[in-house]
Amino acid sequence: MGAGHAHKLYRHGHSPVHELPPHCKLAAVFCFVVVVVSTPREAVWAFALYAVLIAGAAGVARIPAGFLLKRLLIEVPFVAFALLMPFVVPGEQTELLGISVSVPGLWGAWNVLAKGTLGVAASVLLASTTELRALLLGLQRLRLPPLLVQIASFMIRYGDVVSGEMRRMSIARRSRGFEARGVRQWGVLAASAGALFIRSYERGERVHLAMVSRGYTGTMPVIDDVTASRAQWAYASALPVLALVVCLLGWNL
Repeated sequence: MGAGHAHKLYRHGHSPVHELPPHCKLAAVFCFVVVVVSTPREAVWAFALYAVLIAGAAGVARIPAGFLLKRLLIEVPFVAFALLMPFVVPGEQTELLGISVSVPGLWGAWNVLAKGTLGVAASVLLASTTELRALLLGLQRLRLPPLLVQIASFMIRYGDVVSGEMRRMSIARRSRGFEARGVRQWGVLAASAGALFIRSYERGERVHLAMVSRGYTGTMPVIDDVTASRAQWAYASALPVLALVVCLLGWNL
């Protein structure tokens, strides 16, 4: 999988964060998210410090704030869900801007928004500094089940192929005067979806047969053996370790 498969979240750079081994970054982000989720929701100040840590990591990675904030829009559906919680969660009522809302619902909304936003921000930061191929190598290095890594690899490799097939089918429909204007056209769209599934399935069979004919036995060969030094592990662990300190203070203060 070459450079042509770089994802849209990735931002090319040569910062210290970019140069860290992918499995170090994966482990650091995972531990950071676990710490954030484990923090009591009442420790509002702790989440502010987590945001500062994320902002600091983004600064070291030379990721512009606008780039990061724009990618956070992916959590909008969760924000909508959180905003409904003060109105649907039962419990003690209070007034907010002249509207009666639930106190447990307010805390629940804050909990979802704070922890969800920090988790998404950490994930976006990881994706912004790590190429897809490197992420897969990192998952291999962390001993994720090989079958899951292969499935993810093929999804990435052939996602563009399937989307290209969809685009060609759409052009073919439009060239024949087809326009999806209402329910009557759903039958044509359903037939197109079925044809796309069959073509994708047949392509998968051909790819598998080609791999077997070249000696594939269920495991992919490891071409690049990614390793990490103690210094790199220590550098990557700075974010989750600082977050853990904040979390412990949040439970004790």
